[in-house]
Amino acid sequence: MSRKRDESRPASESAISSVRIMMPTDANIRGNVFGGAILKYMDEIAAVAAFRHARRNVVTASIDRMDFLAPVYVGNLLILKAAVNFVGRTSMEVGVRIEAEDLISGKVTHACSCFLTYVALDSNGRPTPIPSVVPVTSEEKRRYREAATRRKIRGVERAEIRKLSLD
Repeated sequence: MSRKRDESRPASESAISSVRIMMPTDANIRGNVFGGAILKYMDEIAAVAAFRHARRNVVTASIDRMDFLAPVYVGNLLILKAAVNFVGRTSMEVGVRIEAEDLISGKVTHACSCFLTYVALDSNGRPTPIPSVVPVTSEEKRRYREAATRRKIRGVERAEIRKLSLD
């Protein structure tokens, strides 16, 4: 099945945001939320954005570098925002921004951001073509250009690793 141009979807169609209160089960004994808990919530919201775009089952193929910019604590409201930035033939990059809100002070801090790649699967569990994404706003266009660059870098990196494994 090949993708038709008229099947393209605006980036805004996949965008989603969610909130989650950080509880003691998400954290260490000092009240710092585990990075692994944040990664789990990040993967969940990114998967929803990818599923919304592809309108079929998707699986996580990779997670780009994750830098934690600020701590998240028990009692913070975790604000998760995700959208599809770029689409290849069967895969797509989803960007996720996570903020932490101190519910007492109202201060919102950018805690981390990450890019995840998902692959759409057909009913037999095989990669399948998906609609392209159309960036409309200047922000969506910037994210699209940056995602295209990251895709090229990932390709170069894979080729270099393959080359090294042949030596």
